[in-house]
Amino acid sequence: MGVKGRFGLVATGGAGAVALLAAGCGGGGVGKLASGDSKTTVTITPANGTAQVRPDGTIEVKASGGKLDKVTVQGNQGPAITGQLAGDRKSWRSGRTLTPGASYTVTAQARDGKTTATSAFTTLKPAKTLSITDITPNLSGEKVGVGMPIMLRFNRPVTDKAAVERALQVTPEKPVEGAWNWIAPDQVTYRTKTYWQPHQRVRFQARLAGVNAGGGVYGAKDAEQVITIGAAQITTGSIAKHHMTVKRDGRTLRTIPFSAGNGETREFTTTSGVHLLMEKGDPVTMVSPGRKEGDPGYYKQVVNHAVRFSNSGEYVHSAPWSVGSQGSANVSHGCLNVSPSNASWFYGIMQRGDVIDLTGTDRELEPDNGWGQWQVSFEKWRQGSALS
Repeated sequence: MGVKGRFGLVATGGAGAVALLAAGCGGGGVGKLASGDSKTTVTITPANGTAQVRPDGTIEVKASGGKLDKVTVQGNQGPAITGQLAGDRKSWRSGRTLTPGASYTVTAQARDGKTTATSAFTTLKPAKTLSITDITPNLSGEKVGVGMPIMLRFNRPVTDKAAVERALQVTPEKPVEGAWNWIAPDQVTYRTKTYWQPHQRVRFQARLAGVNAGGGVYGAKDAEQVITIGAAQITTGSIAKHHMTVKRDGRTLRTIPFSAGNGETREFTTTSGVHLLMEKGDPVTMVSPGRKEGDPGYYKQVVNHAVRFSNSGEYVHSAPWSVGSQGSANVSHGCLNVSPSNASWFYGIMQRGDVIDLTGTDRELEPDNGWGQWQVSFEKWRQGSALS
């Protein structure tokens, strides 16, 4: 019911406001008159003094007998809470979820210039929260290639994937269609339908604080990353013809002879398909997988200027010992052997997420072998979205 103040009816009542609370009791915030008499009543939900408010709840302010002028929300942590006034200015609703374990004060002013209502409350502090532990790409000052996906890892498996995915937003300066794909319960990856346009910034935002992730787990805090897309560096290569051509923004930079996997076994066969450059190292020690010294096929080789393009041990790297075969025969264990000068040049210009598209073998790159996301059609990729 309403409460009468010294100068008239000032604030709210009870049951309608209580129904929207996760816990606690009491009516809305109490209005305070600046001067004179007022017929305006302002109700704030959650009510003043309420504790354990669900972070995914909504702050509501209603005015009867008048209209609202403005509503402000101050919190002691987490992102700012803003909202929207209704067209008739008789109600206001917050526009996002609240931070768990936070304190908030809501202040609402009526247009009559006389009525101000306040409500201070605290949100639930859940036993378990959800956070993003890694965003890739994430290197300071890095420019990435046009094929680069956005890869997220969470601190725990996500139960309500749809709710979490709705909190994720990707905003490129040059728009392109894209979709999220849940590759594991604690991992989700964003890929575009076509390559990013080069030379732009892409803003990733996770409005995660307060999102109900299911199973009593709430998002702990928001996350944000600005990703810089560099030049469109795309390499195409024919394993059968032993050459690859590197282009930047459509202009050919260099054609490089190479020697690929000898094909004696599947392991020694270079994968065909759309790969992305993942990382580089100088030097890198390469050891035959699953073999020890003395076993047939065992090798341990230190190589320079190595650029990785899969998780099955494939690199573009310097191989001075095979220069005589580069451009004419495939003699490697699966990597692309190139001359020291070409390796140094390629190493110097590479960006993570650059495309290297290889053809000519019957071993297709698996989508989960490194960054093989482009091996999946976009229609199939988007089926991995919780919102599809």
